Amino acid sequence: MNVSVWGFDVGIEEGRIAASDAAIRAQLREYERGERAAFDLGVRVPDSFAGAVMGAMAAIPYGETRTYGELADELGTEAVAVGRACGRNPVPILIPCHRVVGADSLGGFSAGGDRAIELKSRLLDHERRTTQARLDAYR
Repeated sequence: MNVSVWGFDVGIEEGRIAASDAAIRAQLREYERGERAAFDLGVRVPDSFAGAVMGAMAAIPYGETRTYGELADELGTEAVAVGRACGRNPVPILIPCHRVVGADSLGGFSAGGDRAIELKSRLLDHERRTTQARLDAYR
């Protein structure tokens, strides 16, 4: 299924999600509005290296990032292998591959087509701003 997030096209392999298209779209709209920091959609992760990378990505807290190298160290592999797995993420945004960055750059992104890096940057900025706003509200 294709969804639009802030006008960017994002392809999501809905066969990996135990929820209706309407539920997926509703949760993505909540995320866009800053009302949702985690998705509750029952994503089916493969029992493979790609699944291990997806699990590591899913563990990165909202508003934070990890480098490809940090995930590689955690998984006992190489940063390039993690980058390849991130690039094949079948459920971008829902499994937050946008939170994985290069040591000295944003790295790549598997969604957004020709505007992939622009979308990745927007997602990260959105999460940082939303996190900061929540912290400010508690003060």
